[in-house]
Amino acid sequence: MTEITALDSAHAAMDAAPQDDAARLRFFERLADSELFLMLTEEARDENISPELFDVADGSFVLAFDREDRLAQFAGRPVPYVAVSGRVLSSMLAGQGIGLGLNLETAPSSMLIPSEALGWLATTLQHGPEEVEQRFAEFVPPAGLPDELLTALDTKLATAVGLAQAAYLVGTRSKEGGAGHMLGFVDAVDGAEAALAKAASEALTFSGIEAGAMDVGFFSAQDAAAASLARVGLRFDLPQPEARVMTQVAPGSDPDKPPVLK
Repeated sequence: MTEITALDSAHAAMDAAPQDDAARLRFFERLADSELFLMLTEEARDENISPELFDVADGSFVLAFDREDRLAQFAGRPVPYVAVSGRVLSSMLAGQGIGLGLNLETAPSSMLIPSEALGWLATTLQHGPEEVEQRFAEFVPPAGLPDELLTALDTKLATAVGLAQAAYLVGTRSKEGGAGHMLGFVDAVDGAEAALAKAASEALTFSGIEAGAMDVGFFSAQDAAAASLARVGLRFDLPQPEARVMTQVAPGSDPDKPPVLK
């Protein structure tokens, strides 16, 4: 049975509700986050690549697939390719009048994405959070947030492998009486703050909420504030990389692998 990928599922949801803007946004978010295998005319040379272009009545398209076996199935022969994320590919193609043929003839998510849509995606992904200094008087349980945002955050943070231990969504109160929400990351890896803040911003953007704002903060597990976050916040556990244990085996100690005689 063919594996159903995240893009397949998002495409099916979009196809089932063509008037649902939120479903369409979720599909484009999955496209941006997915690793795609782009068909080339020749092997890549350093950072220089030459995508295979296909001209049809609707314009010119490059071909990319979210699984290597789908690329092989479509091509029917060995072809050069390169793996890139959907966000990188949309940035590469933006403004060039070139669309994307996605999973053509090989998957439920087979479709032609016009160049205008890729340009919109590239522009949307350029939007990022603004950095400000702010102190809050109190953290409180989050309230009144739509399920779409919670689902978007859960899905987005699942891709941030090893960038932080956890994140907590809380309500905030300022000394002036203002109220809001914040996603607080605990024990973020040095240098990962910008990527995590952008991931949170994209989750808000692609959740389909027309108006809304969410602060992002970073805390050490030893901070008193981290304990407050854990006490009242909605917790998101970020996936951690698997620990790899290397065991050195002395030659001849494994009966299934005798030593090699030279």
